[in-house]
Amino acid sequence: MSRHLLLFLFFYTSAVFSQNKPSVSQKVDSVSYYIELSNFYLKGNNFQPALEYSQKAIDVAQKSENKNAEANAYTFLGGIYFELKKYDDAIETYVRSTALYNDLDPSTEQAYCYYNLGLCYMEKGGYATAEIYFDKANIIYEKINIPDAKELLNLQKGILYKAKGKSKLAAGIFNKIIAKLDSDDQFKTKAEALYQMGCIEFESGLNSLSMNYLNRALELNAKSDNLEQKSKIYKKISEVYEKMMDIDNSFLFLKKHLVLQDSIQTLNNKKIGALEYEKFKESERMKTIKQQDKENREAQKLLKVSKLTSILSIALISILSLLSFSLYKNNNIKKKSNKLLQEKNSELEIAKDKAERALLARAEFLSTVSHELRTPLNAINGITHLMIDEDPKESQKEYLQSLKFSGTYLLTFINEILEINRIESNNIEIEKIGFNLKQLLSDIQNALKELASQNNVDFELEIDEKICKIFNGDPTKLSQIFLNLINNALKFTENGKVTVKANLLEETDISQKIHFEIVDSGIGIPLEKQEIIFESFSQGSIEINRKYGGTGLGLAIVKRLVTLLGGTIGLESSPQKGSNFNFTLVMEKGIECDDEIKFYTSDSDFVNKKILLVEDNKINQMVTKKMLEKKKILCEIVDNGEDAIEAARNNKYDLILMDVHLPGINGTIATQNIRDFDDKTPIIALTAISLNENREMLLSFGMNDVITKPFNPDNFYKVIAETMRN
Repeated sequence: MSRHLLLFLFFYTSAVFSQNKPSVSQKVDSVSYYIELSNFYLKGNNFQPALEYSQKAIDVAQKSENKNAEANAYTFLGGIYFELKKYDDAIETYVRSTALYNDLDPSTEQAYCYYNLGLCYMEKGGYATAEIYFDKANIIYEKINIPDAKELLNLQKGILYKAKGKSKLAAGIFNKIIAKLDSDDQFKTKAEALYQMGCIEFESGLNSLSMNYLNRALELNAKSDNLEQKSKIYKKISEVYEKMMDIDNSFLFLKKHLVLQDSIQTLNNKKIGALEYEKFKESERMKTIKQQDKENREAQKLLKVSKLTSILSIALISILSLLSFSLYKNNNIKKKSNKLLQEKNSELEIAKDKAERALLARAEFLSTVSHELRTPLNAINGITHLMIDEDPKESQKEYLQSLKFSGTYLLTFINEILEINRIESNNIEIEKIGFNLKQLLSDIQNALKELASQNNVDFELEIDEKICKIFNGDPTKLSQIFLNLINNALKFTENGKVTVKANLLEETDISQKIHFEIVDSGIGIPLEKQEIIFESFSQGSIEINRKYGGTGLGLAIVKRLVTLLGGTIGLESSPQKGSNFNFTLVMEKGIECDDEIKFYTSDSDFVNKKILLVEDNKINQMVTKKMLEKKKILCEIVDNGEDAIEAARNNKYDLILMDVHLPGINGTIATQNIRDFDDKTPIIALTAISLNENREMLLSFGMNDVITKPFNPDNFYKVIAETMRN
């Protein structure tokens, strides 16, 4: 029996149906009993009795006037029609179910019925209608709080986006499903997501990456043995091999696809013949006609009861005729109004699509520019760092420090543009790891001491003693918030004071509600500017931008990050009197531990270590090699993925630095191939991370860590030391 019907049984009852035919002694609720009988015959691919018993379940439910049971029985019958690929009959049956469910409280069965209607319309190519029904199912699942069921809806949403040509939106959904552990794949959606990603990469011309996704999909499919899915995976693998000019393998997988199709066709032929199906539908129609005939005879008896009833009926009909005429006129008016509304809605849809395309084009442009600037900027920052460390002349130091400042400023600007795009595209996830809040604030204070000293600012922390030491959350995003707010406070304050406050508001067994404030005595913000200060590229004025510098993105990032963490940013400010930025977060308590693990990096960690550098850019090869050799590391260089695989196979390295974007096979595929014969040598990804990349995706290919271009020298050495030590 298909997964489609198994899912109905999962939502219909928590009890698992017996593998044997139900006995008469089991007959407690006759509707459930007939559905069990129908299910028994379905398991044996015996569809004729399955259809008959599901119809009996409907008849019993109608006689007992049990709307819930009748709706469930219609839903089960619709599932059989879907299995038989009779999609029009399935839609008609599911619509009957929804009409009954709408008179009842929201339930998993009602949501599942809408989900099935969406699947039917997808099979018929009606993607817009399918999306409407998926949204209805999603609303009900949220009402009754069943988040696990959203896995199925997310998968179908991704397939819908892909069918509409919105491949990037679809890829975002599929990658979230792929990132889940196999053990958490309750509804077996991961294999389908991998297959769909393989199709997207194939359409983009990335054949190697497409093959990787399809092979992983095939591995997961082996666990569920979904023949239809396996057949289409075979077919797509054959197409990829054909594109790669590997004709032998293309023919091999095409043959597997055709053999499997024959098996599937044989199974389908056994289901039910066309004549038998028409007989069942005819008997179903006859029952409806008999029911209507019975109702007509009863109506005639009632009409003969008295002449008075007849007269009243005629009068009522006359009134109804007048009402019908009135409704007819109103209906014409409504039709004209609806037509006008439809035209306006069409115009709004076109305008909305244009706006979405413009936003997407802007995000892609900024992401591409940010990504492409990182490679030359890595060379600029790297060479500057090397020259400063080589004891330059006093007359040269000022120029080099200016060059270093400019490179750092440009890198900050690029990072903030990329962060804004990533947040707006929802391509960002919230971590949940243990961290020390007080230590985090203390580290930020130490990092910004020099800036405070330059402006003669008294920089203080005021942390409530009742606040926990350890929390579970996202320290990286929390650090971004504090760094942006404190850096602004210090930058716009001279000869004054900046105070960071953290006060406990409420506490439960598992969480604390903490109110944070960043208070300064600086130049303040005019009232008319406070409403737009959190918008992208917005500052107090042109004069302020010229005097103090900055990108105008920091507060926009802060607002979005605070919202992601569940809070709201507030502002109180007066010109020349200072500002107070504040927000409140509910933070989950963590497990406190006295022993903290710290990594210390010294030059002895690097001496005589052998590292393979895989990098195709000649300037970056030179800069990275110089930085490694400064620590007395032995460095070998290759410039493509194929040579990297051979070098790793024939040599022993302490570490491999792998650039992600390489000619030929890229760094992720090269890493995956290396992991086939070497799962011990640590591999660090080198990448100018773009909007479509993320750390989790890179680690999934077997990499141990990620270093982002341009390199921060201290972080570069720290990550290498920690990775080799682990």
